[in-house]
Amino acid sequence: MAAEAEAREGGEAANMPVEGRRRPGLFSRDLADRVQQANPGAVALPQAGNFPRDHLPVPDRWRLVETLGLVKSDWRDPYNQNTLKGDRPLCGTHDKFFQLTLISDTVAEPRSFPTPVGNQTTERPGNNDVFGRQHSAVFAQTFIIGAALTKGSTAFKPPDYELRAAVAVQFNHVDVSERRVLLVEPSRPSYRSDAFFGVQELFYDKHLRNVSDRYDFDSVRIGIQPFSSDFRGFLFQDNQLGLRFFGTRDNNRLQYNLAAFVRLEKDSNSGLNAILRSPRQDYVLTANVYRQDLPLPGLTSQLAVTWNINREAGDVQVDTNGFPVRPALIGELRGRDYDAVYLSYNADGRVGRVNLTASASYVMGTNRNNIFTGRPSKIRAFFVAAEPSMDFNWIRVRLSGLYASGDKDPFDDVDRGYDAIFENPQFAGADTSYWMRQTIPFAGGGRAIAVNGRNGLLNSLRSSKEQGQSNFTNPGTMLLGAGADFDVLPELRVTANANYLWFATTEVLQVLRVEGSIPREIGADLSLATIWRPKMNQNLVFRLSGAVLQPGRGLKDLFANSPRDSRYYSVLFNAVLAY
Repeated sequence: MAAEAEAREGGEAANMPVEGRRRPGLFSRDLADRVQQANPGAVALPQAGNFPRDHLPVPDRWRLVETLGLVKSDWRDPYNQNTLKGDRPLCGTHDKFFQLTLISDTVAEPRSFPTPVGNQTTERPGNNDVFGRQHSAVFAQTFIIGAALTKGSTAFKPPDYELRAAVAVQFNHVDVSERRVLLVEPSRPSYRSDAFFGVQELFYDKHLRNVSDRYDFDSVRIGIQPFSSDFRGFLFQDNQLGLRFFGTRDNNRLQYNLAAFVRLEKDSNSGLNAILRSPRQDYVLTANVYRQDLPLPGLTSQLAVTWNINREAGDVQVDTNGFPVRPALIGELRGRDYDAVYLSYNADGRVGRVNLTASASYVMGTNRNNIFTGRPSKIRAFFVAAEPSMDFNWIRVRLSGLYASGDKDPFDDVDRGYDAIFENPQFAGADTSYWMRQTIPFAGGGRAIAVNGRNGLLNSLRSSKEQGQSNFTNPGTMLLGAGADFDVLPELRVTANANYLWFATTEVLQVLRVEGSIPREIGADLSLATIWRPKMNQNLVFRLSGAVLQPGRGLKDLFANSPRDSRYYSVLFNAVLAY
């Protein structure tokens, strides 16, 4: 009897849960007896000492899925595992990854804009009009080759180092309706073909240290690198030569940048970096900090200080088409040095159901030579922009507003016209908008200068966005707009935008054109765009857009065209193929 009681107690003990834990609603008396199985002749389980304790000989985690037959690797296929796309380490390594990028970017662009007739000649002899035929066309084909070598397990922590390079070659052809628009010589034809090779990225990125167990870090990057001073590219967005320290804190909720750039010369026609030319005497120092969930959850705030140091007063530059770009042929025609310090606040994120992007910037500094007085002047100007939007299922509706101050008195000693360093705004329709896509020559008030710049919003009266200097004696810019994005299909988005633009003030234009008054209305900019991504990714992207500018009273005053050419248009076809 004692033996039976002992056996019974042993069986119950084996079926009891671990001390301190229990099975809800189940007690030992309810459990069935343990089942004993025998399998004569079966291979015994391996013992713990049969294999090394620290690892088992299985394929690495990148090649395991291929070993199991779940994927089939092919270097020509960028969608499955591919060593050339950085999906797995290089052979013979466990933490070195290589990434190859090939991009074909094709642009075809019929357009129209106010086209001045040259003083010496025209395509239509005997025609004395100030403005000629306005139709033109652009074709540009760009090929980009990029490569990167990265060391480290980048899935969950920053890479130990990264080497990256990207080069671009562009072939472009432009055909306009009048001479001396593309080339300065009046004997040259009204069309131009060109090609250029540029280096867009060439940098080394070194991980300095981790500062927390969540991989907050400090890193440094040196070389030609992309940089954007704000969320939407209002102030400075470019690929330039520089030194940059950056990192994160507080589980990546706080990010910072400390950077110094020296601006490279750009090719006049392609806009690519011309690294074989001496860098400009134009320097950008910037420091910024980002904080997530400030001041509200879902909203990221950025504070930034940017100092633009320009010392090009004695630098006379003529572009490859023969037009002077530094100094600009406006006002006293003398070279300028200036220091401009931008104090900026930017926000991007969500407030409840409202998506919000906002930017505010105040610039102060010293202009060594005002373009009208020749005297030193103070720089005091400001800029604000906001774009709230809201999503309704597959539709996003948005509003846009922007104000860049203008100079009301060009002859005083304060320059109040706001200008950026190198803008590339993703705002109010971006480059599908007519005003942001096209450059409007400012005929009759200067030579080889434009009201605005290509892929820019500001009416800064510069000779060139790429090669010219900032000009803080300008009429300023105002914009109000509305738009909507329609995700018709996962592969297809349709976007509509309607913007109305004004000069903030026209006193500068009145002085340059020697007119008593010029209205402020630029006009209505209407655009419609489609984006088709047949694979629902960025490897194949096709864009088709059309925009019309209905001139307001101010633009009609500046550019008097025939009634049949009362509107300006821009059609853009863009195909991007990426590997």
